[in-house]
Amino acid sequence: MPVVEISREQIASRNRFGELRRDFARHCGLFGQYFSQYAKMRMEYRGDFIVSTLTSFAATIFGLLFVFILFNKAKQLANWTFAEELFLYGFSLLPYGMFNIISLNLYDFGNEYIIEGKFDRVMLRPVSTLFQILFEQFRLESMQEIVTGIGAMWIANHYYLHLHWTAGKLLLLVFWGTCAGIIYVSVFLLLTTVSFWFEDRIGVHPPVWNVIAFGRYPLSIYSGAVQFFLCWIIPFGLASFYPSVRLLGRGVTPQYLPFVPVVAAGFLALALFMWKLGTRHYSSTGS
Repeated sequence: MPVVEISREQIASRNRFGELRRDFARHCGLFGQYFSQYAKMRMEYRGDFIVSTLTSFAATIFGLLFVFILFNKAKQLANWTFAEELFLYGFSLLPYGMFNIISLNLYDFGNEYIIEGKFDRVMLRPVSTLFQILFEQFRLESMQEIVTGIGAMWIANHYYLHLHWTAGKLLLLVFWGTCAGIIYVSVFLLLTTVSFWFEDRIGVHPPVWNVIAFGRYPLSIYSGAVQFFLCWIIPFGLASFYPSVRLLGRGVTPQYLPFVPVVAAGFLALALFMWKLGTRHYSSTGS
């Protein structure tokens, strides 16, 4: 039998791949433990969880009611019908819900981890600091936003649009929803890294949080400057509008849909780079 020689580079490559696979499996297991333990803790106070979920659901419903009121006054909004806007609004809730579930520690990072010194504890553990920050707590009540978003899309399609759905189209829905979720998380992770250099209890999240609502409506209703801002600076509009346009089968010019995964990857890479840079810059509270 012929002898197959394996170079040192091939051996090293296989070893790195094996390490990455084991590391990925380890973190998946840790994620499961984090989530199950936090869910058990939240369920110990079921009344509080139910009230929080109902409050979150009420806020989501009020947003949808605004859409009903808006289209009760005007039959179309920049050539978008009520059903199409309901579909867009529902799609925008998917990444928003994904982000909200894991955003709790990002929003309070400057106050809880930098000023209060809890980041020292995080850095001592043999697990990625970002992994710990994202998954130590969950906003479980925000799962209703994903459910409500799917419900709004279903109502718009079943009663008004009658779109033809295939397995491929459903996979695209999941893909673009995931890309949009990555954009949401990456933007706020970038804002979170500011706390490594500028200690502030409130942080810079609140004004950007308000921009999320702009991505729930057709970009064509805004001026060119606002559209540019919502596509390339704070790309919440890019994340929700162009995937919705594609799923609805509408045409739009220019068509930026291919840039959605590119922007998601770019913002994620930039956010991860800034996080690593921030952790190197971090110095303990010294207390």
